Amino acid sequence: MDVKERMLELTKILNQANYDYHTLDQPTISDYDYDHYLKELVELEAKYPEFKAIDSPTEKIGGVVLSGFEKVTHTKPMMSLSNVFSADELKEFDERILKVVSNYHYVTELKIDGLAVSLTYEKGLFVRAATRGNGLVGEDVTQNVMTIKSLPLKLTEPIDIIVRGEIYMPHKSFKKLNEQRLSNDEPLFQNPRNAAAGTIRQLDSKVVAERNLDLFTYTIVDDKNYVDTQKEALEYLKKLGFKVNPNYHLIDDIDHLIQQIEAYDAFRKTLPYDTDGVVIKINEFDLYERIGYTSKFPKWATAYKFKAEQVETILKDITFQIGRTGVVTPVAELEPVFISGSTVARATLHNEDYVLAKDIRIGDTVLVHKAGEIIPEVIEVVLDKRTNQKPFQMIESCPVCGEPLIRKPGEADHYCSNPDCPGKNINGLIHFSSRVAMDIDTLGEKVVETFHELGYLNSIPDIYKLKDFSDELKELPGFGDKKIDNLLTAIENSKSQTLDKLLFGLGIKHVGAKVAKILVKHYPSIDELKEATFEDLNAIPDIGEMIAQSIVNYFHDSKNLEMIEELKRFGLNMIFEKGEQIEHPFNNKTIVLTGKLQIFTRDQASDLIEKLGGKVSSSVSSKTDFVVAGEDAGSKLKKANELGVKVIDEQAFKVMVDGLY
Repeated sequence: MDVKERMLELTKILNQANYDYHTLDQPTISDYDYDHYLKELVELEAKYPEFKAIDSPTEKIGGVVLSGFEKVTHTKPMMSLSNVFSADELKEFDERILKVVSNYHYVTELKIDGLAVSLTYEKGLFVRAATRGNGLVGEDVTQNVMTIKSLPLKLTEPIDIIVRGEIYMPHKSFKKLNEQRLSNDEPLFQNPRNAAAGTIRQLDSKVVAERNLDLFTYTIVDDKNYVDTQKEALEYLKKLGFKVNPNYHLIDDIDHLIQQIEAYDAFRKTLPYDTDGVVIKINEFDLYERIGYTSKFPKWATAYKFKAEQVETILKDITFQIGRTGVVTPVAELEPVFISGSTVARATLHNEDYVLAKDIRIGDTVLVHKAGEIIPEVIEVVLDKRTNQKPFQMIESCPVCGEPLIRKPGEADHYCSNPDCPGKNINGLIHFSSRVAMDIDTLGEKVVETFHELGYLNSIPDIYKLKDFSDELKELPGFGDKKIDNLLTAIENSKSQTLDKLLFGLGIKHVGAKVAKILVKHYPSIDELKEATFEDLNAIPDIGEMIAQSIVNYFHDSKNLEMIEELKRFGLNMIFEKGEQIEHPFNNKTIVLTGKLQIFTRDQASDLIEKLGGKVSSSVSSKTDFVVAGEDAGSKLKKANELGVKVIDEQAFKVMVDGLY
């Protein structure tokens, strides 16, 4: 078998495996075999790009970086649907249909909670994806949609067709994404729909690929050219290779329609994705023109919207918790109740205004749901069951240290006014020591709490004073010589952490890991940063007014400045080292990292390149000097080969940076 035949064989094997796993949910090969075949295909495509198939599965890896999204005018408007919310409204919808036609059926389909997309194919090949936009004009998101593994790049028939569907984020992908964002101190997505919408508008398709979106298709534009009914359309979509939600039904009359919707409502909570209703369409296409349209909606279809699962329970107490930035939040302590797949015993009440607006009181019977099916939330009070509950009053002093709370004009949150508050300090100490900040891996939450209770840890500088109490700490139950020695070694090693890690660890409001990296590139020492003005900071791309003001406020606080000086005396690194200008192949070179690295993390490799005077870029161009290609390198590797850019593997990179890590 020659190279071209082997590449075609691998493409066929992998595309079939993708279809079996992501469309049919029936995997036919192991993950190990899939990864092995994909690695082989990537390597062959890099050497023989002229033989790469147009529907190659390597296109699912992503890597294209866009400057923005082009506008796309839909050939046929993407209309919205009217909504109904009850059985009575369903009957009214049916009565309106019955006034126009008499012999018809309904098709019911789950309404997936995601974002609509229009997919264009020419001669059976995928050419474009566009968002709904305003219904007439959307955005071209082709490169991002190509990363969705259930999307066929080549149909089973060589036809010209436009298909519409819903992009969504499965619960598993959503959980993984928020765990990653939490570790990076980034805002969490509130629900999978927001996460999917935010992901599909990423300019880097590599990011999109990593977030594992999925897609269900549900309609064909100009469907009468292919089939005669909606049920046939769904079957035809499956035949073409598309993923279609299997939970659709042909319904004879309104009574069976209502029964089917009740069945959907009962089982939807077991699904691995969010659905917020049922789409109801007349099955027969030849009736559509007779039934007609409004200016916004087709009259032959509607969407039944589910109510979020609401459960009654007793609000036993309102407690207060303090975060590392000092925000004090009221929390509802609930009689435990099972909602949407899990037991809920606590729910945030956000702030004083939220509680007062809903008139929530201790002892009330309340309705609780999961916002976006994820976050427990008190919806409202069941006033009919209220007896003599006392109105809520926000506390005036910190629940931990007792100092007064302050509420700034224009803000809803209350803050502890004590900069030395143990409550926020202990959270700040845990954050400072965490892996994503100063990486003192043996100073975890429990150890911090123990040392705090015993009086050893009350502030960040106290971490670097622990060595003075090593003999005492070794005598504590559960510790001993080895554990304390390891802890003190980790603390000593943390002094050489990079400046961006230190800035992130200090817990400056709104300064997450990414913002810290941006700051040190503009202010390579903490002394330079503390002198920066609001105007200077606000002028930096990705540093908005809120972040700029927070940084200025932090460095205008004398206690923060005293703490930084104390950390300097302990020998913590306060300078961003760009790398000594020693003679090295990476000096003043632009380097791109691509593929999965096995020896280094992406951050470690980037740091080493910068220390050696190189610049790390996210895209390959004629100005790129090196590409470091790990496993499963895709389009960046292909482009490097096309441009004649020097490519090295991770082992060669390791040799070049040997002794620097």
